Amino acid sequence: MKANRLVLAGSFCWNKDCPDYGLVDHGNIVKYGRTGKGTQRLKCTTCDKVFVENKGTVFYGRHHNPKEILECLAMVAERNSLASIHRIKGIKEETVMSWLREASNHVEKIESLLLANYPLTRVQLDAMWTYVGHKGKKVDISKNPIEAASGGALP
Repeated sequence: MKANRLVLAGSFCWNKDCPDYGLVDHGNIVKYGRTGKGTQRLKCTTCDKVFVENKGTVFYGRHHNPKEILECLAMVAERNSLASIHRIKGIKEETVMSWLREASNHVEKIESLLLANYPLTRVQLDAMWTYVGHKGKKVDISKNPIEAASGGALP
């Protein structure tokens, strides 16, 4: 499998012993039902190994649904504390931390692929992540003097 290309998890066989291991869109992967939680199962017709479509992602092997995981990660991005997420969503702080660690692993992989394959600088990547974090909204930075808590301008 080419290490410098991002592909969907369900477009190649994950079995390292398979002759078709890592061959992207080779035609050997077919749908093979769903798990009890509704995740698509896939099967390699070459080696007959079965895997799920979210293997290799932050959602793989998680007991919470992807929507809930993304909501919690968005809450962290909006500067909510882990304790407040626990109070609001009822999900343990340790669980959210494990999701953050896994998500950070994927960010590092994506950044390394982008740096290796495109003429980008670290500053450009930081700007991209800032853009993603603001969902594309332009941030208006006011040039007015900072106001004191009483409403008066600071000297």
